[in-house]
Amino acid sequence: MRTADLLRLLTLAAIWGASFLFMRILAPVLGPLWTAELRVGVAGIAMLLFMAATRRAMHFGTHWKHYLILGLFTSALPFVLYSYAALILPAGYSAILNATTPLWGALLGAAMLGERLTARKVIGLFIGIAGVAFLVRLGPAQFTPQLIAAALACIGATLCYGISGVYTKKKSGSIAPPLMATGSQLASALILLPFLPLSPIRGDLTPFILMIAAALALLCSAVAYFLYFRLIADLGPTKALTVTFLIPLFALAWGTLFLQEAINLNTLIGCALVVLATWLVAFQPKERVEPGRAIID
Repeated sequence: MRTADLLRLLTLAAIWGASFLFMRILAPVLGPLWTAELRVGVAGIAMLLFMAATRRAMHFGTHWKHYLILGLFTSALPFVLYSYAALILPAGYSAILNATTPLWGALLGAAMLGERLTARKVIGLFIGIAGVAFLVRLGPAQFTPQLIAAALACIGATLCYGISGVYTKKKSGSIAPPLMATGSQLASALILLPFLPLSPIRGDLTPFILMIAAALALLCSAVAYFLYFRLIADLGPTKALTVTFLIPLFALAWGTLFLQEAINLNTLIGCALVVLATWLVAFQPKERVEPGRAIID
């Protein structure tokens, strides 16, 4: 991996790790719906302006259905669920639970795309479940029904990511990634818009809150998506996925530094189990077929 690619990978992990910190700050003030809407709305407008400046046509008339489906499952539902969880869970918890996304991808890929569910993936799934259970039951946050509901919200968000990944593979291969990223953000904003009156803003829109909201939208969505797609282009999707391993580490660090969130040994054990499960599921050994036998690289 080139130094430039490594720096992009670390920067992306730091940015996405910070998104859980920002949601933890914003959700109690804005509420989950407004936190999600400002994130996707501002990001979508910024990305659309970038696409216009670089003369990239969005082809809304052709792709609007794809944008709506992707927007629902890649941003609208997950961001609302994570913002709800941010009312209760430490930022590090949400980031660790976010790392279970490839586990859903493996299950849905097997169910809907006919992908092989290998013994390695099955072991990874069970380790991931154990890691989540360990974290929720024995982590530093008090074990309450509210904690369980917040953890389930995070799991629901990762399920949405799994669905969007399968849909992207199955239906949207003809759409360029920057178009999918921009279109999905704009569609997410439209999907959430009718529900905003149901969730009035809870606190004061201070300059600090507006600054955090801008950082969540412009840095953690707009800039992050373009960085991620650049990594996919340069490294391929498998190596780009290694960002999943780094996000919880940054989220734990940001939460500890800026919100004084507690980290104990159980947190680290749960994080390690989830990361191990993600590695087992996401990185499969390559089979090289030779006459008469198959060799595992």
